[in-house]
Order: sequence, then C-alpha cells, then structure tokens
Amino acid sequence: MEVKILSARFHLKNSNTLKVAKKHGAYKTLDKLFATAPEDVIDEVKRSGLRGRGGAGFPAGVKWGFLPKNTGKPVYLAVNSDESEPATFKDRYILVKDPHLLIEGIIICAYAIGCHDTYIYIRGEYTTQVKVLQAAIDEAYAAGYLGEKVAGQDYRLDVTVHRGAGAYVCGEETALLESIEGKKGQPRSKPPFPAVAGLYGCPTIINNVQTIASLPFILDKGADAYKAYGTEKSPGTHLFGISGHVEKPGMYELPLGLPLLEVINTVAGGVWKGRKLKGIIPGGSSTPVLLPEEAADATLDYESMAAHKTMFGSGGIVVLDETVDIVQLVKNLIDFYHHESCGQCTPCREGLGWMLKIIKKILRREGTMDDVLLLRELCDNIEMKTVCVLSAACTMPVRSYLDKFRHEFEAYVADAATAQACQ
Repeated sequence: MEVKILSARFHLKNSNTLKVAKKHGAYKTLDKLFATAPEDVIDEVKRSGLRGRGGAGFPAGVKWGFLPKNTGKPVYLAVNSDESEPATFKDRYILVKDPHLLIEGIIICAYAIGCHDTYIYIRGEYTTQVKVLQAAIDEAYAAGYLGEKVAGQDYRLDVTVHRGAGAYVCGEETALLESIEGKKGQPRSKPPFPAVAGLYGCPTIINNVQTIASLPFILDKGADAYKAYGTEKSPGTHLFGISGHVEKPGMYELPLGLPLLEVINTVAGGVWKGRKLKGIIPGGSSTPVLLPEEAADATLDYESMAAHKTMFGSGGIVVLDETVDIVQLVKNLIDFYHHESCGQCTPCREGLGWMLKIIKKILRREGTMDDVLLLRELCDNIEMKTVCVLSAACTMPVRSYLDKFRHEFEAYVADAATAQACQ
C-alpha cells in the first residue's frame, strides 16, 4: 500500500547529506531541466495534476500560470514550511530526512517561473530542522547547485531560510509574506493576490514544502508516471501523518484515494487497546470530524472529503477512541485558535475568546442549553467574517463536534442542572 516517491531516501543513513542523496539520484533532473523551456516545465506540472499539499489543494501548475508576464519586476518563490497545524508533521520529515529533495524541487520551480531569489519560511521553533536544512543548502552552494551558475548553467538562484517567530497565522500565505518583509505577521486583504503583488510588491509564488518536493519525480518520470498514483482529480501520493489512538502512529506515504478506514486498520494497525472508534479528524485540527459511519465510505482524496462535508487539509489524520471527552477536546481546540489569533479582525479576536469562555463554563458544569446554542450560533456568525480563515479553522470543526456529539454537551448541562438542584 505504501509508495516511495517523496520518502524514497528517508530510510538511508545520513540521507540528509549531499553525498548520500546524490548517490541515490538527487539533482539528476537538472540536465533535463535546463534543456527544457520554462513554459514546458509548467505545462508538465499542470498535466501531472499536482495539487498544493499545504491544505488548499489548488493545482500547482495553474497557480504558476497566474504570474503576470513582462512586469519588469523580480519574481519570488516563497516555500511555506511553517507547518503549525496541530496533528501535522509531514514537512518536517522532508526537511530532516531529505532536504536536498526540497532544494532540487526549488530549482525546478524557480527555473520554471523565472525566479532567482527563493525564501524558505520555517517555523522558528524547528531548531533541528533549520540546522539540517541550512547545512544542506550550504552543501548545495558548495557543489554549485545554488549560486551564480546553477549546475554550471547561466542561471543564478539564491535560497534564504527565514525563521518565523512561532505564529500559526503565518502559515497563511500573505501573513507569511508580511513576516518575511519584517512586519507583524498579519494576513493581507485580497485581491491583489500574491502571484500579482506578493513579496515586496512583486509577483510571488507560494507553495508548500511537500508540493515543491514532488517536482523532481514529475520532471524525471513524467506527468503520466505521477498520475499513475491516486485518482483522476487527486493524483499522486501524500505523506500522511497518522496519530492519536492507533497501534502504529507514524508517517506513511500513500497514494491518494485509498479508503480511510482501510488505511487506519491496515497501515496504522487499527484503534489501540481493543477500543471502539469514536471519530476521525481527517486533515489536521481545522477539519470537521467524521463519525465512524461517515468514514465507512470515505476515501483519502479532496473530492471524497468535500462530499463528506469535511476537508482533506494537511493529511494529518487523528484517530479518536471511545474514551475521548469531546467537550474537553473542543475546549483545547478553541484555546489554541484563540491564542493564535493575530487580533486584526474583531470577530476572530473577540469571538474566539467568547467561545472559550462559554466552553470553560460548560466544563465547569455551570452551563445551560442556551450556552450550547450560543456556542453553535457563534460558529455561524464568526466564520468567513474575517480577512483570513483562522477563525473558520476553529469554527468549522467546533460546529461539527456540536452537531455530531451534541449529547456530550447536553450531559455536562444536565450535570450542571443536577448540581444546582441539589444546592
């Protein structure tokens, strides 16, 4: 069931070093790259159907095609390695296990879009990842894969690692750009979109680490080889981080389109300790939960998740067993997003704080059904009323828990009523 495209070198000793990576195929695509016209590289990526692996799932090659022509301005590439979504840890594996795969992908993308300066925006707390990544970049410069003449060609490319300051919201592409520019990490209003006016007001492409790391295989083997995996609309493979209450949590590279429950039961060893399945978070903390009966016919691709009124997201699957207290889970969720709000928009800044007060009141067994109904109403009134989708990343899953596990919230309310009656 597992496939080795992104993870092909993960198992090798010292796989993060140029010596080992090059011995096993790193940078072999560059001769082909520079013999191909940039527009043909873009067309091949479009034909592969590669979709952005940061969560949105927008076709990468199509995004590249949005860049305006002949503006006279430099074109920038920003690689999003902030990866702050709870339950998500795929990009960190690439950075530590095979950073040269990412660098090779950066060269491919930069050449295709006419970029000479790339920034890798990485979460500041990722100390180990930053050290390994920077060491690999230094090796690439020393070997001539970066710098004034990339692989001996008349093509300059510089790569800079930019460490963030630990703000979840900087995973949003325009907040990421603001942070690189030295400003407070707050999302911008769109339009204009980054492809037109991005970093320093110039045309900019922003792609996730895993998206960029998929490019060497596509250029080497061709679009058809990539499309041989996955589904028609969701081709290729994905690094799935499976965590929570399973026997074998971990990182698995799998083709898209596999049955969700089959992956949990076969790949991850099923629900641990012989317990029953209560729910599945399919793509990181911001995605609405699936009940076991909903997951029964769900597959790991963008279309199936949308049909089940949730999202594929980052591919971070969290399995919940029967012992999970959903109300406590919702409190932890709201607490996180309230803490990470940049404060720019009132519905997010004040609304998530209001929701946190309500859920704490319910957990103290002081809540009423009016509080539960108000919490549900706030989800509808906050969502999509802000510059970015951070507030929606909170309200969408909270709404799903309120709708699908209402009885657990009602139980806390009933306990509160009983306690009051006994006073």
